Amino acid sequence: MRRTLAALALVLSVLWPAAAQAAAPADGRVALIGVPGLQWSDLGPETTPNLWRLAGQSAVGSLSVRTVGRVTCPYDGWLTVSAGTRSAVGYGCGLPPVPGPAGGLGAVIPGYDYLYRVARQKNAGTLGEAVHAAGECTLAVGPGAALALADRKGRVDFYAPSPVGLPPGALTRCRVAAVDVDDLIKPYLAGGRLPEAEETLTPQQRAAALLLADAHVGAVLDALPGDATVLLAGLSDHGAVPHLRAAMMRTADASGRLLGSASTHREDVTILPDITATMLAAAGIPTPATVIGVPWQAGESRTGGTEAAQAELVKADVAGQTVRNAGGVFFTTVAVLQVVFYVTAFLLMRRRRGLGGIRVAALALASVPVSTYLVNLLPWHHTAIPLPVLVGGLAGGTLLLAAAALAGPWRHSPLGPLTVVAGVTAAVLAGDLLTGTPLQLNSVMGYTAVVGARYYGLGNIPFALFATSVLLLATAIAHHLAGRDRRTAAVAAVVVLGCSAMLLGGWPGMGSDFGGVIAFVPGIAVTALLVAGKRVSIVRLGAFCVAGGVTVMAIAYLDYLRPPGSQSHLGRFVGQVFTGEATEVVSRKLGAMLGTLLSPNLMPIVITAVAFLVYALLRPGAASAGVLPAAFGHSPALKAGLVGTLVSGVIGMLVNDSGAAVLSMALALGVPLVLSVGIKTLHDGASGYEDAGQDPASSSLVSRSS
Repeated sequence: MRRTLAALALVLSVLWPAAAQAAAPADGRVALIGVPGLQWSDLGPETTPNLWRLAGQSAVGSLSVRTVGRVTCPYDGWLTVSAGTRSAVGYGCGLPPVPGPAGGLGAVIPGYDYLYRVARQKNAGTLGEAVHAAGECTLAVGPGAALALADRKGRVDFYAPSPVGLPPGALTRCRVAAVDVDDLIKPYLAGGRLPEAEETLTPQQRAAALLLADAHVGAVLDALPGDATVLLAGLSDHGAVPHLRAAMMRTADASGRLLGSASTHREDVTILPDITATMLAAAGIPTPATVIGVPWQAGESRTGGTEAAQAELVKADVAGQTVRNAGGVFFTTVAVLQVVFYVTAFLLMRRRRGLGGIRVAALALASVPVSTYLVNLLPWHHTAIPLPVLVGGLAGGTLLLAAAALAGPWRHSPLGPLTVVAGVTAAVLAGDLLTGTPLQLNSVMGYTAVVGARYYGLGNIPFALFATSVLLLATAIAHHLAGRDRRTAAVAAVVVLGCSAMLLGGWPGMGSDFGGVIAFVPGIAVTALLVAGKRVSIVRLGAFCVAGGVTVMAIAYLDYLRPPGSQSHLGRFVGQVFTGEATEVVSRKLGAMLGTLLSPNLMPIVITAVAFLVYALLRPGAASAGVLPAAFGHSPALKAGLVGTLVSGVIGMLVNDSGAAVLSMALALGVPLVLSVGIKTLHDGASGYEDAGQDPASSSLVSRSS
């Protein structure tokens, strides 16, 4: 067994060179200054001189404060630092409780056991316990700091209620300290709770609160020993809209650098649980296995001074906000266009009219998804009007791709335009994965650090598009090979292309998509089986699903063998299986998946696309002028690709927390492309169904390929 693990470790050191050795503990002092609500747009050399000076001395980046809900309260932000994992108290959104005296200079948080008994926050106190286990003491200033550093009994060793009037040497008693500067967040409270509005303070009121917070940060910096590692974090949101917050780390060599972490795979974005790991690493204290964060990293030197860095970090928040605000309208528009398309196609095809226009519309709709990523090649968020530029770029990309699909020499082949759109979609997403996913970040069909559901890798909607485009592209290649009596080569093309894409999408640090692997493996297997002329039984389909689960768990276990700081969420899930925490994770994702089944933006796409498919196959002459049977008659491999897409989409819907989004986007790409093939086939008279006296309705989706 030891030899096996040693061999695996050697393999891992080759496959993941970045995960070679964890950084040596600093064995020094560390102080966290929390300023809930602080954004980079708040800072200025005149308005916040102390914060501005600290930024110039520090590595700087954005902090994604996402915990459990849509927005993060100060209580939840500090609790997450305490637990080392995303946490929430479960009731009103407000400030942490005020500690009471506990003898000597310490303090205890009243009713701390509530977090375990009622709120089910079993990891609360992880940071404080780790510090005490190492024989060190904790020093907290302010209620939030006490919550962050409290042990599992709710105690801190040294406590001061406020940074106001700290005596000289007050922050030197312990090597681990935290300070709660809550002057910015307090004016937002109404009845002890944060407002439901985006912004309730006037610019003048916020400026006054910032001035007071800046003064207190300056007093804390003056009281800290010069050799301390200083972390500053805007730990929470201040209203009903999430934002990226300010993050700084002052160490000996951090000045002029960007601040990121391995958690996000971004050189300028960190997350709240990273703070826990950073504090422990800076103090030379072992990090408990339950902490999901990794230490902050001062990365590459940034170009320009503090002003340039601030401008880029502000624009990052603008990009995330723009995409977040546009997302609902975008998906509603997509849903409406899809429904209108299917209804119009149904009415026109029954009369055998307007087939050319339907084909153009189908290819345009199929060109929309990849255009949402290609638009990020433009610096739209650097403009004065980011939303119009984003919309214009998306529309322009859609029209250009649809025109290219219809204008090239491939337009004469029924499968030509499909191959172009599917090929571009697959190539763009594959290239994005290979280059660190710059296109999926801040895309309306990707993810944003503002929302914080994912920071890198293959998102759930991109997975649906990637799997669909790869399977359709593979079957287009298989069609040409099978036409030359090379069926074995056709099957091999599906397997090789599909498995390569599956590994790219599921490999830790690359796509890191857990549910995607489970769904992709059956889709590939079903497609390959149908291309080979075999039937798909329920037993075989079940076996393929099991194979998907085994594959992803094998990948996850290899990830688990890496050092904790280098693991992705796949490896951490294996650890959660061993500790018994996986059930809670699965339950949470199941609840999220079920919630999507009522989405007004996603389910109309699923319902109309599936209804169109079923009716068009059962009554092809009346419903769709025989378009689908014509497409499958021209290319039996295409039928295999569509079936494989549906299999991946349905399974992906069941195993991903995005649920209906996976199936709806697979259908939104796959069905219009298949219709375009059938329309071109009918136009060219290549189907031969009627001439051969065949009944198109007899062509079922799961049958022996001809």
